[in-house]
Amino acid sequence: MRNLYSFLIVLLSSSAALAADGGGGGGLAAIGAGLAIGLAALGGAIGQGKAAASGLEAMGRNPNSSLMAPFIVGLALIESLVIYGLLIAFQLVDKI
Repeated sequence: MRNLYSFLIVLLSSSAALAADGGGGGGLAAIGAGLAIGLAALGGAIGQGKAAASGLEAMGRNPNSSLMAPFIVGLALIESLVIYGLLIAFQLVDKI
């Protein structure tokens, strides 16, 4: 809990320091870009892990089934969401 308070203090003090310099919200855009790609990667990794576990379990139960193509398409769709997060992060970095 102490780390959370420390993070919030640093976050709030950095925006006040940027306002004193006339820097505007560049720091907040950088934090937003970091959060966008970080949360997108975290969510994608969790989703791909669960999808891979379920797909491999299904293939193990029925080895004669053809689950490979839908499995790969599903993983590609999960990864596309991470790429969207990366694009949002790039757009936020351009605003700095």
